[in-house]
Amino acid sequence: MTGQVPALLVKLGRFPQLHGGLGVVRTLGRMGVPAYAMVEDRFTPAALSRHLAGRFVRPTTGREEESELVAALLQIGREIGRPAVAVAEGDEAAVLLAENADRLAEWFVLPPVPPALPRRVASKEGLHRICQEHGIPTPRTCAPRDRAELVAVSRAWGYPVVLKDREPFTKLDDSAMGHTTIVQDEGELLDRCGTAEFPSVIVQEYIPLDIAEEWFTHLYVGAGGTPRLVFTGHKLRSWPPGTGLTTRARARPNPTLAALAAELCRTIGYCGIADLDWRFDRRDGRYKLVDFNPRFGQQFRLFRTARGLDVVRAMYLDLTGQHVPDGSQIHGRGFIVGNLDAVSATVSAWRERRLPAALPRRNLERAWLSRDDPVPAVAEAVRFSGTVARRLTKPVRTMVAGPLLPQKGAVP
Repeated sequence: MTGQVPALLVKLGRFPQLHGGLGVVRTLGRMGVPAYAMVEDRFTPAALSRHLAGRFVRPTTGREEESELVAALLQIGREIGRPAVAVAEGDEAAVLLAENADRLAEWFVLPPVPPALPRRVASKEGLHRICQEHGIPTPRTCAPRDRAELVAVSRAWGYPVVLKDREPFTKLDDSAMGHTTIVQDEGELLDRCGTAEFPSVIVQEYIPLDIAEEWFTHLYVGAGGTPRLVFTGHKLRSWPPGTGLTTRARARPNPTLAALAAELCRTIGYCGIADLDWRFDRRDGRYKLVDFNPRFGQQFRLFRTARGLDVVRAMYLDLTGQHVPDGSQIHGRGFIVGNLDAVSATVSAWRERRLPAALPRRNLERAWLSRDDPVPAVAEAVRFSGTVARRLTKPVRTMVAGPLLPQKGAVP
């Protein structure tokens, strides 16, 4: 192991229960790569993986000064003691690494992506402009100048509409959407945006799932925008339902979609790992680009070639000067985030008043459970139980605490 170039999972913000980082640690650790990770605390699932060579407890909010974040990364590099391949978890980490590649080059090996490009594609407004420039189909999108325009556009298009944070980093603010949100009426729209006169959101046309399909492409793109691996998959369930994190998916061949994603990356000169979300609109028979994430997707381990290559392994091999074997994806594989998928299936069944559809249970890649690395699944089960308990008891805790809080106008 010691002869291998190490790798570091770079994370900004507090998301201890995201499973993608654990997937990175496992996929690199199984290659014999010394895999390190930035973690929120010592007991996050990724921090407890047997495949982890070392953890750096560096809790961040993502709202720190850029110089502070870069300094923290450089200190981690010095502690590792030799240059490491940096793997971004989250758009914000990808933007930070790209825009500070020159300063980080002493300790980190990074894809030669144009420094400004990750921020542009991760921006919902910037991505829409790219799609317009290059003729890529996308849902109708508007970046409202103020609250009045947001309301006017939503009325003109008709509810429901989709709200998203406009730029990377803004979703880490307390007042942000945090994730893609479907709003059903004007009351909910105003409630979601609070009192801000200039809400930092974009509004997007909603394409309901009864006339659409959810797809995604995962790519590793080498220098000059040349795709080395392109995978396509079909999203079956998510949390929250219809808008959120993939909880159940299948690897399915889609040459049309693969060609669209590869050509876009080639045209704009993107380099590195990318996760693109698409919605197939049956009304006009077109795949419409919804998101371009300049980093690995949380479900990246759904995809691999016959030689065991996924996008993280491909990037590692390429950046360390090793051969990247050719190969097409293995089809029919499934991916499941067991705890969240159970919640998604239950909520969807309740809303639709019918039992959830039966889905294949064979050849599944599980986000948490692993025979050779069982402890992270136990840690996640404990955290998830705590999260559920807090959500269920919140009304009671609020009611009990209410009388103890100072009333308006009262003298403390």
